[in-house]
Amino acid sequence: MITAVQKPFEEIITMIQGYEKLLILGCGSCVTVCMVGGEKEVGILASTLRLAHKKQSRFMEIQEATITRQCDREFFDEVKDNIAWADAVLSLACGVGVQFCSEVFPGKRVLPALNTKFYGTTEQQGIWTERCGGCGTCVLADFGGICPIARCSKSLLNGPCGGSAHGKCEVDPDNIDCAWQLIYDRMTALGLLHKLEENYPIKDWSAGRDGGPGKIVREDMLL
Repeated sequence: MITAVQKPFEEIITMIQGYEKLLILGCGSCVTVCMVGGEKEVGILASTLRLAHKKQSRFMEIQEATITRQCDREFFDEVKDNIAWADAVLSLACGVGVQFCSEVFPGKRVLPALNTKFYGTTEQQGIWTERCGGCGTCVLADFGGICPIARCSKSLLNGPCGGSAHGKCEVDPDNIDCAWQLIYDRMTALGLLHKLEENYPIKDWSAGRDGGPGKIVREDMLL
């Protein structure tokens, strides 16, 4: 899933200054799972903003809504009247959702309430960790299902750097496992350690970023 964190409250307050009618729009997918963009978080942010404006004797009318996904056009139909009403939309979606909302409603100011972080997984309640960098050419089959691009701090493809010690990464030895220690242990368990003796070619980054935003076209699904 795409993970995100809420922007500092003072930054949000600054962004919405000058607007009298604000729609706070949540997203029911990834950011709901990491507890920053769902219906509950929309309500909390709306209440906090109302209190802040009341304390400062400022007027702002706020509406709240949450749709299933802000990255699919069809789900915006249920809130099109809310968006038409608002002077601005404060989106609690990832950067994709914010941009797509702006495309669907080109005459409306759409502001981001979140900072998008990475593609990750729920390690345990309250902890999300990165697993994928979206590089465009997946190498997981060659490294036992552990991604050296996303999980090695230096994205190394042919073994650990000189800073790895006791299975930990020099960037943050207390919190980051050395990805190459994880890969070594996994390949050993799979009986595939000999594959790491092969020199892995230089990563072809053009597969994920070749001169513009990425695009996938399925000819078999086009109308």
